[in-house]
Amino acid sequence: MGVYPGPLTWAAVVQTWHLDLVSVSVIVLLASAYAWCYRHTREDAQPAGPAQAGCFGVGIVLWALATTSVIGAYAYVLFWMRALQVLLLLYVVPFFLAQAKPITVVHNALGPAGRDRIDRLLASRLTRLLAHPLTTSVAMLATPWLLYLTPWYAAALESEWIGAPTRILLVAIGFSYFYARLQADPVPRRYSQLISLLITIAETLGDGLLGLVIWQGSLIAEAYYSGLHRSWGPDQRLDQTIGAGVLWILGDVVGLPFVLLLMRALSRDEKAHAVQVDAELDTAEAAENEGAAPPGLWWENDPQLRERFRRN
Repeated sequence: MGVYPGPLTWAAVVQTWHLDLVSVSVIVLLASAYAWCYRHTREDAQPAGPAQAGCFGVGIVLWALATTSVIGAYAYVLFWMRALQVLLLLYVVPFFLAQAKPITVVHNALGPAGRDRIDRLLASRLTRLLAHPLTTSVAMLATPWLLYLTPWYAAALESEWIGAPTRILLVAIGFSYFYARLQADPVPRRYSQLISLLITIAETLGDGLLGLVIWQGSLIAEAYYSGLHRSWGPDQRLDQTIGAGVLWILGDVVGLPFVLLLMRALSRDEKAHAVQVDAELDTAEAAENEGAAPPGLWWENDPQLRERFRRN
């Protein structure tokens, strides 16, 4: 980033744009692929309707705003704006992309050979490991800690060779997380949403602890921000405090829809399980009735007593 924007004003919010060629290229590629697959969906395919396409559109627009709008420009200048960008790329954008069922859309558009390859890939041992809820949750929880508490953060600001792949990686990690947890798309193995709710509780504690560390800890990338010689806006300590609040408080707020979806999925799974149990009980009861003894005196149903009374 060679030229930094000036003071953050309301005019700058509207007028400031940032050219992120890597992000724009990936966004255009993914949007074009999804649109093509959506238009070529087979008639006998699993449903992926306008609601899913709308979620994908929202995710793509938010991705573009996070990287090319005022957020992308001031992410190089203000700590809290970088925190907002990380929150969008790691949590919000992947959430909408996962809700769009992209694997289902691609699967619906392919021929038999392509569908078989996707099915084999989903059934592979490596995919089962990478798409396990625990694996993706650990990656999701560890990424912000590694980003903010290692030289990775400053390096991503100073070099686009690191910053551009980092932004793509954040979206990829976030998508794998919501893909495995929401299970809207075909997954290698389905797990109870109760597990996801328990994991979410642990993640909330971890995110809160990270917010406290950033808030009360030492300044992050102090040399980088000092070198900007910024004479406007909050100082480094206040800037970092605001960023901690964005990651902690705003992160919990944007996570509420995810928790609500998990609770709805858990309720749906419980109802399906109850229906299955009722069906099994009905089947067992019907089988028991078919093998029940014919009506009569109680001793007539006992072979020994029946034979004794017959001899008498």
